[in-house]
Amino acid sequence: MSDNSTHSLKRHGLVAGKSLLLAVAMFGFGYLMVPIYDIICEVTGLNGKTGRVSVAEAEANAAAASDRLVTVEFVASINSGGTWVFKPTVHEMQVKPGELYQTSYYAENLSNNAVVGQATPSVSPQAAAKHFNKTECFCFTRQVFEAKASKDMPITFVIDPDLPVNVDRVTLSYTFFKSPDQTT
Repeated sequence: MSDNSTHSLKRHGLVAGKSLLLAVAMFGFGYLMVPIYDIICEVTGLNGKTGRVSVAEAEANAAAASDRLVTVEFVASINSGGTWVFKPTVHEMQVKPGELYQTSYYAENLSNNAVVGQATPSVSPQAAAKHFNKTECFCFTRQVFEAKASKDMPITFVIDPDLPVNVDRVTLSYTFFKSPDQTT
């Protein structure tokens, strides 16, 4: 073999190695994006992600409750192609930051087949997202529905007393959709 062909093979091998390393790095980055995104949203309150607290934490905050009232509006939507009825049982509540409240959403499977549903929450305004905490929520788990079945799905929440004073209305919105994983 000539020096040129040996040199050419080494160059091709180096390019192939770099390409493989780049592909592995891109796959790893793509794989880590979801957990990194969730962490960033939880810490900053970006994208309307709500917090999750224990009942004990919520009760500890109750001591800081004030006479301030905040209106919480409940909104529901269904992802396109969904065969559901999905709606809040109440459309709005007056709440005191620091106190624990409970409400629910109603969902009904209109199809003739058993399905698994999932809800994705969003809170607005963005400044309120990190102050809206849930102790119990149907959005924490997938919901299994038999054909034509319905259920009330509870949510227990508390608004942190540190909610900015200029926020007097908070909207909690859920989008309900058929879970990609239909195993029950």
